[in-house]
This record gives sequence, structure tokens and C-alpha cells, in this order.
Amino acid sequence: MIDNLNLLFVYAPIMNIQVILDGIFVGAVFALSAYGLALVWGVMNVKNLAQGDFVIMGGFIALGLHEYLGIHPIISIPIVLILMFAYGWAVYKLIIKRVIDNDMFVSLLATFGLSLLMQQVMNLIYGPEVRIIDPELPIYEFFDFITVPMAKIISLILAAIFALIITIFMKKSRMGQAIRATAQDARAARVLGINTDNVYAFTFALNAAICGVAGVMVSIIWVLQPFYGITYSLRTFAIVTAAGLGNLPAVIGTGFVLGLIEKYTSIILGVEYEIAAAVVMLLVVLMWRQIQMRKNRQAVR
Repeated sequence: MIDNLNLLFVYAPIMNIQVILDGIFVGAVFALSAYGLALVWGVMNVKNLAQGDFVIMGGFIALGLHEYLGIHPIISIPIVLILMFAYGWAVYKLIIKRVIDNDMFVSLLATFGLSLLMQQVMNLIYGPEVRIIDPELPIYEFFDFITVPMAKIISLILAAIFALIITIFMKKSRMGQAIRATAQDARAARVLGINTDNVYAFTFALNAAICGVAGVMVSIIWVLQPFYGITYSLRTFAIVTAAGLGNLPAVIGTGFVLGLIEKYTSIILGVEYEIAAAVVMLLVVLMWRQIQMRKNRQAVR
């Protein structure tokens, strides 16, 4: 650990540029999937434990299109978007709709069961091996220490474009306004004539589509494995808990922060501690909020 710290900050400080760049690239993917969870959580009050499995599913769809039809992963994004949107709508109609008005633990159990089902189906189709997609894009080198793959640059640009599109959609479109109204007060939205069931279905389907896009980015910059979804679910929960619901800038910022924390953790402590960094961040945020609540708590007289 001490040797790694000396390497980063004494002997080769230029390596920090590589770590920061990698943190930004991965943070963009984290932020995209976390905003989908924030939508579902804020609008429907559903904690989707299958969030990470939606991401992996999107990546595997891109993998299948690439292997069997020869479609480049980036070109396959519109197809993945449509397929994941339809899948999310079907999941809402078959599962989420039946548990949305029940206790929180019912939705947790339902989405946990969905997560296990998706993992096993992907395992049966693609096998348990780690899979990768070669995007056949160049890799740039600077100062003999810094490598910047074009795939990561493209993933960052795509994440920014989709975040901008989602922001404009939520503010300008009628469905976006209906989603925001339902999130504020579902009963009042129904009184005003908004079909909240359609809003819930669209929100969950939109979340699945967002995760699908994030999965395509994962497929070209990382690896895919049917049981890796839990790691992305954990990261998205940590980001949403820290950033809050319905705050896209905060979600994006927290996603980048988590990406940087994970990359520095992997360099200093080892790659096996990357996920532990997300857990520690989640625990710190929860403890901090608990302390703030105790400070603001007043005795009833």
C-alpha cells in the first residue's frame, strides 16, 4: 500500500492522469444506470434490485447482435434501446404492477427474484464465462504512461448525449411533465387526468432502456458475465443514496466521484477492493445522514 502511494504521488505522479481519466470514463456509465434507478425509485417508490442485471442484459444483447449479425456495438444501441424498453414494459405489466402498491419489502423480494431469474437465463444462453467485445477502435498513448482507448471516449460522449436527451425529455415533453407530476403527488396527478399506470409503465421501461444503453458501453470498455449484475446494482444504489432522487446533476457528479474512488482504491489497495469502495461510500453516506437527522430531531412537548 505504501509503495503504491509513493508510486502515485512521489515517483510517477503523472499516473494520476490515467487514474482520473479512467474514473471519469467508468463514472459516466455508473451515472447513467443510477439515473434510471433514481427515476424508478422517485416516481414509483420501487427499489429495483435487478438494476445491474438490466445493464448486463443490454450488454449481452449487443454481444449477440455483434456475434451473430455482425452489428457493431455502437450501431446496435438503437436496437438495444427498443428491445430493453419493450422488456421493461413487459416486466412492469407482469411483475411490478402487482407489487407497486404493497409494502417496500414486497417490491424488494420481487425484484430480487427477477434478478436471480435474469442471471440464470443469461447463464443458460451465454454461459458462465467472461465475455468481451472487441470494438476494433484505436487506442491512443501519451507520455508513454497514459493510454486512452477510443471506445472509452465514445462511451463518455454517448453518456453525455443520453443524459442531455433525458433532461430535455423530462422538462419539455408531456410524458416527462406527467412523470414529474406523478413523482410529486400521484393522487393529485390522477385527479388531474393523468393515467398514472401508463406513467409507471413508461418510467420502468425507460429505466430498462437507459440500463440497456449503459450495458452496451460496458460491453465495449469492460467485460460481461451473467452474475456481474449485483456489482452494478450496488454501485447504483450507492450513487442514488448519496445524490438523492430526481437530481440529475448530483447523480452525474456522484457517479464520477465513485468512479474516481474505485480507481484510486484499485491502484492503492488492489482491484479486489473496488466494490468495497462503493460499499464504504454507501455506509458513510447513511451514517452521515443519520447524524444529520439526530441533530435536527426535536423533542415533542
